[in-house]
Amino acid sequence: MDIERLRTDTPGCAKVAHLNNAGAALPPRPVIEAVNEHFALESTIGGYEAAERNEAAVQHFYDAVARLIGAHADEIAYVENATRAWDMAFYSIPFAEGDRILTTTTEYSSSAIAYQQVAAAKGVKVDAIPDEADGTLSLDALEAELVKGDVRLVSLNHIPTHNGLITPAAGVGRLCRQHGVLYLLDACQSVGQLAIDVGEIGCDMLSGTGRKYLRGPRGTGFLYVRRDILRTLVPPFLDLQAATWHVPNSFEMRDDAQRFETWERYVAGQIGLGVAAAYAADLGMTDIETRVIGLAAKLREELAARPGVTVLDKGPRPSGIVTFSVDGHDPAAIQAAARERDINVNVTNPLSHGYDLGAPSAAVRASVHYYNTEEELERLLSVLPER
Repeated sequence: MDIERLRTDTPGCAKVAHLNNAGAALPPRPVIEAVNEHFALESTIGGYEAAERNEAAVQHFYDAVARLIGAHADEIAYVENATRAWDMAFYSIPFAEGDRILTTTTEYSSSAIAYQQVAAAKGVKVDAIPDEADGTLSLDALEAELVKGDVRLVSLNHIPTHNGLITPAAGVGRLCRQHGVLYLLDACQSVGQLAIDVGEIGCDMLSGTGRKYLRGPRGTGFLYVRRDILRTLVPPFLDLQAATWHVPNSFEMRDDAQRFETWERYVAGQIGLGVAAAYAADLGMTDIETRVIGLAAKLREELAARPGVTVLDKGPRPSGIVTFSVDGHDPAAIQAAARERDINVNVTNPLSHGYDLGAPSAAVRASVHYYNTEEELERLLSVLPER
């Protein structure tokens, strides 16, 4: 990859060493220009008129996201963020008393809250599958639970926010298909970081965000729903985008994934998200993944060599999210010291970790992207306190 060209294409690289890509990545120039140009058009000719004029760019979003994840355009919905995309999928499932939801110990707390809400309302049981010794979800334990029956849904995250782990998503998909169980994958941290093919993974639904590794605008997200199950899911709310009204008192839902959309939307964001998806696909997700994983591995190696530093990541091949602690030093203080030197990192929040009782109370989180450099990693290391 031509890193210098990519950094030139990323205005923010001239101002900060941005190692908070798991929070919100720096957008590339084509995304910035697409969003700004549409907003400027809205301000001069009107919002409805601008959307009509840029209809091709709006529709490009569906093709671009489908291409990025190996789906069909009619399986893609534009949603205002990944949380709402996940919600639209989860709350469309017709749970009944006695159903079970299987998830992971590292599930994101927003999802865990939804599980418990449905459990209380409909008599559903929620079980977190135990991990292997390396922290990875145990596929053997998952299969043992699937064999027991009554599992309506397997729902998990591809990459947790706080420990670098990559869940064996394709292995989970293979077991779900074998046992005829719905599979919802939260790909909030993996889309744009890892090469993803929904056919290879075997998920029925996948939610993603624009702002993180995909490098799109904030306030944008998408939902993938496999064609074969679309008509079995009823979204928790509908409008004139999701359904057609028939006089005098009936309606008909769309037969594609846009049944999960609402009519009103951030149009400039949808255009920008389509540009971001195409930008990533054109660069090549395999090359992006190789670069991200390689930079993260180098940072972990450097951190592990420093006295008093503990790298907290798990799994046989961790992601681009690097978490660590420094003995005797508050992670928030390290974050503040780094920001004074124009280096962006984040701090993990234990309340975000769902069922992960073994997670640290807090840790520094440095999440790398392909436009980061080895020199930026050294800058971060230089501001870490001595033991």
